[in-house]
This record gives sequence, structure tokens and C-alpha cells, in this order.
Amino acid sequence: MSALPVLLPVIPLIAGVLAVLVGLYRPAAAQAVATLGMAGALGVALTALAQVIDGAPLRHEVGGWPPPIGIEYVLDPLSGFLATIIAGIGLLAVLYPAKAGLGFVPKAGLPAYGLMCLLLTGLLGVVVSGDLFHLFVFLEIYAISTYALVALGGDRAIFASFRYLLLGTAGSGLYLLGVGFIYFTTGSLNMADVAGLLPAVADSPTIAAAAALITVGLGVKMALFPLHVWLPDAHTNAPPAIAALLAAVQVKAGAYAIIRINYGVFGPGLVADELPIAELLTWFGAAGILVGSVMAILQTDFKRLLAYSTVAQLGYIGVGIGLANPIALIGALLHILNHAVMKSGLFFIAGGIYSQTKIKEIPRMSGLGRKMPLLMSGFAIAAVSMVGLPPTAGFISKFYLVLGAIEGGRWPIAVIIVGSSLLTAVYFVRLIERIFTGKVTDPKLEDAHEPGPRILGPVMLLAVGLLVIFLANVWIVDAILAPVADALLAGR
Repeated sequence: MSALPVLLPVIPLIAGVLAVLVGLYRPAAAQAVATLGMAGALGVALTALAQVIDGAPLRHEVGGWPPPIGIEYVLDPLSGFLATIIAGIGLLAVLYPAKAGLGFVPKAGLPAYGLMCLLLTGLLGVVVSGDLFHLFVFLEIYAISTYALVALGGDRAIFASFRYLLLGTAGSGLYLLGVGFIYFTTGSLNMADVAGLLPAVADSPTIAAAAALITVGLGVKMALFPLHVWLPDAHTNAPPAIAALLAAVQVKAGAYAIIRINYGVFGPGLVADELPIAELLTWFGAAGILVGSVMAILQTDFKRLLAYSTVAQLGYIGVGIGLANPIALIGALLHILNHAVMKSGLFFIAGGIYSQTKIKEIPRMSGLGRKMPLLMSGFAIAAVSMVGLPPTAGFISKFYLVLGAIEGGRWPIAVIIVGSSLLTAVYFVRLIERIFTGKVTDPKLEDAHEPGPRILGPVMLLAVGLLVIFLANVWIVDAILAPVADALLAGR
């Protein structure tokens, strides 16, 4: 039994509590506490991932009660992979300057960094939970903290947060109802135990209903089209650092849970061969790619463009999950990593632009590359990766998705993936051209200059990361993702 799985959610939880207490007296110190907490969580995630790549999963029985009676935390290569992404992006988000990232410097009694740590606690808890109900608890922990964090963006953000609360609660209810059906049928909530019990009752309509309810509920959490309607307003109006967390890692927890439960608990035979769940994920994902890309083209607000772009990128992940073959699933998992790096960097860039110029509208960004060459160079790398061009990380994940579609004989899906990259190029290349070749027309840009190192640092680190992932993709796939995909889809 190892303590590493339980430490992942516990460390940011303790950091969040301390950040709230410290913030009552010295608000500036709350950020330092949160940063130390997330640095510790990242260290634990990296250590655990290194141990499970070539070894057995790490397990921790809460309170000494063995599963399936007790709650179990489990960390295997899939959960270690996601935990590292969450902790890494979370560390950069809490490091990001408060003025640019939150739009204000928190005062005494406003627990912004405590809420960020609570959000990350919930996300890390989701990926290490080995119990279906306990996973629901962590879903609610991160959801409740997200509602509050989105509302920090102002009046419009409060409305967006309230709508997200309503839809998020509906998604949670559907998930919990599905878990209830599983418990009534199998008498267990432990994921590994349920996976062993399900073959004997796989023909039960209750199990089919449970699979459908859980997938739809988690689809809301993932913001998979057409369950994405909460996302554009929430990501547009949330403060930049919060939007970065939401787009980069929060919605990925829903994607992780869909993969884990559908393929690790129900099994690919049920969700891909007997029920149309995988097929629906494929086509809804494809629809999300097209709708998100077209809507992004129509936007004039930079953050709203990024929000609709996220809808499209989540569609790629949905397609990779739904195709249900190892190559496509590798593409989906790799895109979870790539999109986390790309989109967090882009929202950090949006925060840097607004902190220097108070500009959010795309037409007013003309000539910005002359004023902020380093920041806009980071933007260009992230944008090229979003399009899916080498030598950036986005090319690799889209390549695997296209290859997976072809391997499955799904040529229309392959065409959609390639065609959507052209749509992505429309809005990002147009924006790159405006930024680097356009003339400065807005008076607010006359005195604009490069932001400080605390903004530039995370952006440039993420931009370089996109190039490193491209170079290291063979190791990432061979060491982590290919074994995960083969294990989840074994026997299909």
C-alpha cells in the first residue's frame, strides 16, 4: 500500500485551507502557500507516474478498510498521466500574477487561491478515485469551487456561473442515478469489483441505463457537444487564470472519467459493441468539432474565440474515445495533454494582453506583435499547434486521430478531422496575420509593452513545451499511452 495516491488530493486540500487562513491576515501570502502546495502535488504526481510506468498500480485503502467495502485510491499510468497534467497546469495557474490572472489583487477574506486549490483537489481526486461514489464526491468538490471561481469575473460571469451550476447539477444528478443503478444491480461501488461483477449481469436493462446516464452526466462535465452550452459564457467571462484551468484541465476530468468508467468498468464490449455509446460519442464529437470551429470563426472577442475553440478541441477527444480502437484512444489521450498546454498558454496570453492594454476585441489587436513580440511569439506557437502543424504537439495527436479513424474504416471522420484543421487555420492564421503584419490602429496600443516575467515565464514555458512534446511523443506513446490504450480496449 502506498501513500502517494492519497497525497495527491490531500496536499492541495491542505494548501487551500492554509491559503484561506493566511489570506485573512496577509492576502499576498495566500498565493505563495497555494504555489507551494501545487509544487508539492506536482512532485508527488511525477514520482508516482515514474513508479507506475514500469510497475504495478499504487493503491491506498482509506482507513485500513479493504475494497470493495472500503474506499480505495488507485494510481496507474492513466491516472498518473492525468494527475501530472492537472498538477503542472495548476502550478502555473496559481503562479500567474493575480492582477492579470484574476483581474484584481485578492483582499483579506476573499479566498480566491483557496478555491483554486479546492478545484485542483477535486480534479486530482477524480483521477485517483477507485470508487464510483467517491468519484462523484470529487466531481462535486471541483464543481462547487468552479462555480465560485467563475463568478469572480463580474456581473456577466455571475450569470454564466449560475447557468453552469444548473447544468452541472443536472449532470451530477444523472451520473449519481447511474451509479445507483450499478449499486442496486451489483451491490458494489468499487470500480475493479464492479468490472468483475458486470459480465454476469451485462444483459440487464438496468446496466444499459446506468451506462447511458453516467455517460451523459459526464458529458456535461466534459462539455461534449451538444452538452457544451454552459462552456462559452463561463470560459469567456471567467478571469484568465480561471479560464485557463477550466479549459486546460477541468473539462478533461470529465473526459478521463468517461474513458475510465466506459472502458475500465463497463468494458468496450458493452459500450462499443452492444450499446451505441461509443458510436454516439464519435458523431457528437465530430459535430462538436465542426460547430465549435465555425462558431470560433465568427467571434470578435478573443476569449470567446478560445472558448468555442475548446468546444471543437473537446470534440477531437470525444471522437478518439468513441472510435474505440487503440490508435484513436492514444490520439485522444495525447490531445488531452496537448490541448491542456495549448489552451492554458492561450488564456495566459489573453490575460497578459488585457493587463497591458485592456483590449479583448480581436480587431483592436492589430499590430500587437510589434509591441509584445515575445508574448505574441508564444501565441503563434500555440496557434500553430492548435491548427495541427509540425513541429508542434497538436500535429501528433491529430495524426493519431486520423490514423485511428482510417484504421476503423471511418473515412468520413478522418475527413472531418482534417477539414476542421483548415477551419482552425482560418481563425488563427487570420489572427496571426493581424497581430504581426497589421498596423497599430488602437490608441491604447501606443504605450503597450511586453508584460513582466511572471506572465511571460509560464507562456514561454508552455510554448517550448509544445515543441518538446512533439519531439518526445514517441516516448510518451510507447511508455505510457499505448499500454494504457491496449489495456482498456483488450479483447475487442
